[in-house]
Amino acid sequence: MTDAVDGDADISTLRTIADYQFGARAGRALFPLEESLTIKRTTSGRPQQVHCTGGRIVSFGTDGQFTLGLEGGRRLFGGFDDGSYRVVVDDESEPFVREEKNVFSKFVLAADDAIRPGDEVLVVHERGELLAVGRAELDGAAIESFETGMAVNVREGAPSDR
Repeated sequence: MTDAVDGDADISTLRTIADYQFGARAGRALFPLEESLTIKRTTSGRPQQVHCTGGRIVSFGTDGQFTLGLEGGRRLFGGFDDGSYRVVVDDESEPFVREEKNVFSKFVLAADDAIRPGDEVLVVHERGELLAVGRAELDGAAIESFETGMAVNVREGAPSDR
């Protein structure tokens, strides 16, 4: 079942969830008022995914939190210029991350210290380009300092513009 977002009440609810999960400003970055959004629902009517013309913004987990789609990652990337929820990698990792391969700690250059295991994160190239979205497997400090182990379980990679 699919329906358009029904007015300000739906937008307000989506923004509240985003602000709770990602912090202030996330709701406005993910769900601008002037945009037409579509909610895909389960057969019981529970929201499952939010889409726009650019693609999937978020999915609702059964835990009530969002999992980011690449479009949602782009929006958060543009909305947070302070490094929030970012894991930074270099040229060596870029092609693998774009192909939706996981990020390993030894290849991470930097990570937001506020990241907790299970958080949705943005995988970013050191030159400032969004490469993928995924779920952190470690906290931010561990992602930066560990020499082994998976740092980010990549869900969706961004195709190369080059």
